[in-house]
Amino acid sequence: MQHRRVVRPSFHKGVNYFDINYHRGPAWYAGHFPLRRTANRRVPPGTQPVVFEASGYYMFHPLALERAVRDLPDVKLVAMLRDPAERAFSAWKHETARGYETEPFMVALQREDERLAGERERLVAEPAYYSFAHRHHAYRSRGEYLDLLQPVTDMVPRSQLHIMYSEDFFAEPDREFAALAGFLEIATQEHMEFERFNARPSTSMPQEARDYLSDHFRTRRAPLEEFVGRVAPWPRVP
Repeated sequence: MQHRRVVRPSFHKGVNYFDINYHRGPAWYAGHFPLRRTANRRVPPGTQPVVFEASGYYMFHPLALERAVRDLPDVKLVAMLRDPAERAFSAWKHETARGYETEPFMVALQREDERLAGERERLVAEPAYYSFAHRHHAYRSRGEYLDLLQPVTDMVPRSQLHIMYSEDFFAEPDREFAALAGFLEIATQEHMEFERFNARPSTSMPQEARDYLSDHFRTRRAPLEEFVGRVAPWPRVP
């Protein structure tokens, strides 16, 4: 949003059109962005605006990315991946703080398959269906990144998908943003301020849950790294 050529949605960065609001139609989606003439006035003379939105549920919803690339065939997709065990615990803390989760973390992990049973299939079969459990109670499943991202490359060239690791971004934000700018074909920009959002007070993940998640994701790491083309900066578990 700080970049001079980048124009954000008019209301908030997460529109959630391709997942839970697709039935509202393209005019509803377009209404979340500035008019072309307005966007042109916001960028430096002689340049074209780059418009974006960021909706966290797109990567997990079974129809969202398919809809996006069908409606916007030239879209550039950016995915930021976090250590999946830490991501799961962070999501649980977030849902608990919002009142959407009442189970302890380990119990929530143990109940995940039960809660999500049949929900993905129903979302595909009934495009207007909304699943509270699928959106708010998927902790382990949303970290199975390769399963979520690999199908995208069957729909668009791999060159339209840019994958970042959040730990690398927080450690080297200038370097990682420069790579992103290159992907978006916009010049990098000086004097960017990189802040950390959505951070909640840190509490320790229960060891039982950490062991469970580490075991689950252990064999998934190498195939993901091969797909991304970079080693994941997450702790290695024997």
